[in-house]
Amino acid sequence: MACELTKGRGLDCRDGIGGIKAVYFVQLADVTTLTSSGGELTEFVITSNLFKYNLARGTGSYTESVNVSTENGTLFFQPEVNIKLHKMTTADQNELKLLAMNRRLVIFVETNNVNAAGKRTILCCGSVNGMELTAGTVQSGVAFGDMNGYDLTFTGQEPDTALVVEDYTTNPFDQGDFTVNAIDED
Repeated sequence: MACELTKGRGLDCRDGIGGIKAVYFVQLADVTTLTSSGGELTEFVITSNLFKYNLARGTGSYTESVNVSTENGTLFFQPEVNIKLHKMTTADQNELKLLAMNRRLVIFVETNNVNAAGKRTILCCGSVNGMELTAGTVQSGVAFGDMNGYDLTFTGQEPDTALVVEDYTTNPFDQGDFTVNAIDED
C-alpha cells in the first residue's frame, strides 16, 4: 500500500518560536527549475528578481490547512500567509495592486524558528499551483497608536505540503544568481 506509515514521533523539546521574519515573492511563471526530494526544496532557479518584504515582529503568520474528503477520497493542502505592512505609501499601493492582480505567486516564508543547524526555517508555498492575494485591508487606524497600513492574506491549494528549503545559505537566498529586492520595514 502506498500510504503505509513509516515512523512515530515522540514529545519534542520546547524550543520552537512562532511568527515569520520575512516573505519573498516571485511569479510562478518565472520559476524555471524547482526540484524537491522528501518534502525539501533542493534546487530553485528563477528568471526574474525575488522580492523580499521584511516584517516587523509579530506581524506575520503562516498556516497550512489539511483538506480531506472521506466521501470523495481526495486530499489537498491550503497554505495561507498573512502579513501586515506598516504605513501607507503610493509606492506600496502600486506594488500591492500588482500583487493582487497576479494569480500565481510562489511565496517563501522565512520563519522565526531556528533549526538544529542554527538556520531559520524557510517554507516554499505555491510551488505547483501558486498563491494569490485573496483578502486584504488598507487601514488608517483611529487612535495615534493604531495600525496604519496593509493587512494582506495570500492563499493557495496544493497537492502536497509546503516544501522546506533544504539549504538557503547557498541557493537561492545567497543572491548569487539573481537580485533579491528588499523592502525594509525595520
